[in-house]
Amino acid sequence: MQRLLTSLLLATALPATAGQIVDVSITDLDSGTTLPAYPHAGRDYVAGSPGHRYAVSLVNRTGGRVLAVLSVGGVNAVSGETAATAQTGYVLAPWQSADITGWRKSDAEAAAFYFTALPDSYAARTDRPHNVGVIGAAVFRERVPPPRPLPFEPVPHARGRDEGAARQDNAGAASPSAQPAPAQERDAASSSRASPQASSEKLGTGHGEREYAPVSRTSFERASAQPAEIVQVRYDSHANLAAAAIIPTPSRPRWAPDPFPGFVPDPAPP
Repeated sequence: MQRLLTSLLLATALPATAGQIVDVSITDLDSGTTLPAYPHAGRDYVAGSPGHRYAVSLVNRTGGRVLAVLSVGGVNAVSGETAATAQTGYVLAPWQSADITGWRKSDAEAAAFYFTALPDSYAARTDRPHNVGVIGAAVFRERVPPPRPLPFEPVPHARGRDEGAARQDNAGAASPSAQPAPAQERDAASSSRASPQASSEKLGTGHGEREYAPVSRTSFERASAQPAEIVQVRYDSHANLAAAAIIPTPSRPRWAPDPFPGFVPDPAPP
């Protein structure tokens, strides 16, 4: 059993990358838009804007709790370790959506994610630049123990009017039901960051200012040692993705001479 974090932040964005269990999208917090995904060679790419803060939006598509171990640039977004699927992560309630806005610093604060040049990225500044440019969520289902059999309790035999009253009392007994935990929202204030860079510079994720991002702790037992799925989203600048032919660019029609262009025009005066 592992102590994990459960996010209290709600997200409403449509997913960029759809998983069977969890959807993942990237939300630009400065523009307030969900970045569109560009499929290429079996992978999804989004174009980030240098200096803009962003959130990783997770959506649990199932009726059970799930654990998402979140990696940003090869670094665990909660613990700061070089990411591995066996590490800690975020627990999502059934059908819950959550915005992960930064590197977890405490149960109350996170350091903002923002797009920046690779040398300024948190992974590069901690000597781990090799996996910059990819965000991944390793998703685990929860182990649900089988229900315990109900103890057998013999019902005393009642006669006459007492028997009818006993039947009525038994029919009126209700089994207790678990109440879902209330979801809580947090308003995220976004401010633009001035981080100019050349368009050809590969994008990474920086370690920004601390912001209020509360979470609570919970326990979670994985149903399996290996993740049920891994959902990935890759990112870079718009210019770099266009140069790599990942983002389609409109092509200009090639001009060719026409043997029948129309009527004969007057020649230019000498």
